[in-house]
Amino acid sequence: MPKRTIDVRDGQPLLDIASYARRGPGRRDHLSPAEVQQIARTVRRTPEVMIKVLSRGGQNLGAVERHLGYLGRSGELDIETDDGHRLQGKGVEKELLEDWDLDLDTYRRRSELASATGRVPPKLVHKLMFSMPAGTPPDKLLAAVQKFAREEFGLKHRYAMVLHTDEPHPHVHVVVKALSEQGVRLNIRKAILREWRKEFARRLREHGVAANATERAVRGESRPHKTDGIYRAERRGESTHTNERAEAVADGLLKGNLPVEPGTSKLLQTRLAVARGWLAASDMLENEGRHELAVQVRRFVGKMAPPRTERAWLEERLGGRSRAKTDSRSSIMR
Repeated sequence: MPKRTIDVRDGQPLLDIASYARRGPGRRDHLSPAEVQQIARTVRRTPEVMIKVLSRGGQNLGAVERHLGYLGRSGELDIETDDGHRLQGKGVEKELLEDWDLDLDTYRRRSELASATGRVPPKLVHKLMFSMPAGTPPDKLLAAVQKFAREEFGLKHRYAMVLHTDEPHPHVHVVVKALSEQGVRLNIRKAILREWRKEFARRLREHGVAANATERAVRGESRPHKTDGIYRAERRGESTHTNERAEAVADGLLKGNLPVEPGTSKLLQTRLAVARGWLAASDMLENEGRHELAVQVRRFVGKMAPPRTERAWLEERLGGRSRAKTDSRSSIMR
């Protein structure tokens, strides 16, 4: 079965790039207006939305309280709640946790796990971050997240949010109570995250912000996704994971014994399927008289960077630094 790279709520593919090139009685011969718009946004490199699920610190009251304190910058920023209130000042985190009855959830979890020693307790909250590239109006970003949260969590899961503008790219942190008011636990899976990204992008477009939500493979990107901890540590230059990987690659380059990575073949197969899908989509656009967009699709495919594993990315970076040093030494000698 072909891999569906982008889905919608009814389970049907919005942009089934990986299977457009497959022949057979079920092959499609036209594109819907929504698909044409999605293709146009993608090939024109419309900014992609980002929703990160922060992995650490949601299992106990202390960690949740500290996280809320960090988001509110120790009382300096407003914490906006699901009922429209704005909390500010030291100590509001504890009030919010009491209002959410997280202490009762903690008691219930301990009772449920009493006979299941060793199991990791479920999270009390989920920590999300919605962000866009630098230059995005913060007020429009916040408005989009507010609408998204009301539609997705309203009258079900308690939540609170804070807008941060202290970095080049504005972002909104959202803390969502994992257990709903009806006693249903929220489990965030990849399919749900894909749906959230599409809905977030749609809300941004409603506020006049160019935004898109596509899969990395469809855009021709193959760099591995990093966990939040590794991502933040990399930005500080303190990632032990990245440093260890870089050292291993550098050692292999010096010794000339880097083995072929098993993931390379899968990356190539995925890229081949994606390229075929894009070219088939281009053919359909031509048949529909959308010649300019069809040309843009072919150019988009032609400019895709070769698929690379994390090690390949590191090899290129290390090789570039080595060449830069060599060029620098040569210029000095001249």
